[in-house]
Amino acid sequence: MRLLNQCSASCYIILTALWLGIATLPLQGQPQSNLTQRSELDLVIGDRIGARPRFAVPNCLALTGDTQTEDAATTIASVLWSDLAFEREFLMVARDTTSTIPASRTLTDIPFDAWRELGADGVVSCSVSRVSEDELRVQARLFNIRSLESAFGVEYSGSLQNVRLYGHQLADEIHRNQTGLNGIARSHLSFISDRDSQSALGLVPDRQTKEVYVADYDGANIRRVTVTRTLNITPNLSPSGRSLAYTSYRSGFPDVVISHIYEGRMDTPAGGTERVHNWLPSFSPDGTQLAFNSNRDGNIDIYIMNVDGTGTRRLTNHPGIDTSPTWSPLGHQIAFTSDRSGSPQIYVVDIDGTGLRRITFESYCDRPTWSPAPYSEIAYASRTGPGFDIKVVDLATNEVRQLTFGQGSNESPSYSPNGRHLAFSSSRGNGDKQIYLIGRDGRGLKKLTSRGNNEMPSWSR
Repeated sequence: MRLLNQCSASCYIILTALWLGIATLPLQGQPQSNLTQRSELDLVIGDRIGARPRFAVPNCLALTGDTQTEDAATTIASVLWSDLAFEREFLMVARDTTSTIPASRTLTDIPFDAWRELGADGVVSCSVSRVSEDELRVQARLFNIRSLESAFGVEYSGSLQNVRLYGHQLADEIHRNQTGLNGIARSHLSFISDRDSQSALGLVPDRQTKEVYVADYDGANIRRVTVTRTLNITPNLSPSGRSLAYTSYRSGFPDVVISHIYEGRMDTPAGGTERVHNWLPSFSPDGTQLAFNSNRDGNIDIYIMNVDGTGTRRLTNHPGIDTSPTWSPLGHQIAFTSDRSGSPQIYVVDIDGTGLRRITFESYCDRPTWSPAPYSEIAYASRTGPGFDIKVVDLATNEVRQLTFGQGSNESPSYSPNGRHLAFSSSRGNGDKQIYLIGRDGRGLKKLTSRGNNEMPSWSR
């Protein structure tokens, strides 16, 4: 910690890149950089039309007897079970139930009769072995209990640095192989937090900082990204995961900052000054452009620029306040919040400034987020009383559905990469703001954070 506290901003970015360990950010020596798949059989378990198949994930076999390998085997199985359960594509045999089944001695030594009696349709057999001091080999097979066949098989090798990633990778591969689903187990959330309780630099005493953090999608491996001891808000990871844009007050005024994590540098491409304020950056789907807010022409409007700061152009031009831009999946349109009708509502406009249309007609709507394909919808925060709730509008039908119902104030929704889930912040419970996940159908509510106040989540693509 002493090294981090004394580190400059650019130095801190380099250190962050060395230990972030996120799958969307390929790091040398991390498992994702040299994961190799050796075999894959296309055999779907269960009836595609009937009930969901029931899967079991017993503990992985530790083929080498050292503590690190044994811990890795336990962690991989636990992470895999949780990832498969999260998407609700399979009925999962409870982990404590699997302990009643005799342990396999090899990867293919499966007690099929015992698993069949337990009602399992498929079972994941996994082994972990030590290749060298810093390298593991993970082998996994998915077996069809009914046909006694191997439905799927992979082998990974890589570093010990982020063991959980093996479980995440395996879950995504099983989802793709068995259901055609693009899993989100390797995706990440960025958010802001005051969890480290540091006072901000400057003349105002006891003013708390808000810094940017990144976590695995399930709330594990929380890592601090900024260390400016100022106010840092509205983070947004680039599609490649190699850059992070956010609003920072480190210069005494709000400005857009891009941290290029692997290049060890930060940019302020919008060129803020004491008079020109820029905030709420949003990466385009291809990562080449940013939409953002600025008052540079005397009013708060939305602008678009290249990530290097060139090609800046004004998108909206209205005396009202236009804010909170979010891109459509193909990058042809932008949704935003505007009070031009008298109260904040959600609008959509083409990126050439034409085709403006109003989407919501409620008392107060803010912080839109556009869903990825194949869904065509926008989630937003809607005032439903003293606080806000998360709602979703279907762009084809204009039908609105509500996901949260008056427990605290629920704000800042952000879609998962496959569009099936949303992250949001909520003050439900004791009033502190925390990050939650919920399915786009309103089911599967899950709390991710608990330390300090955590808000403004942004789900990586």
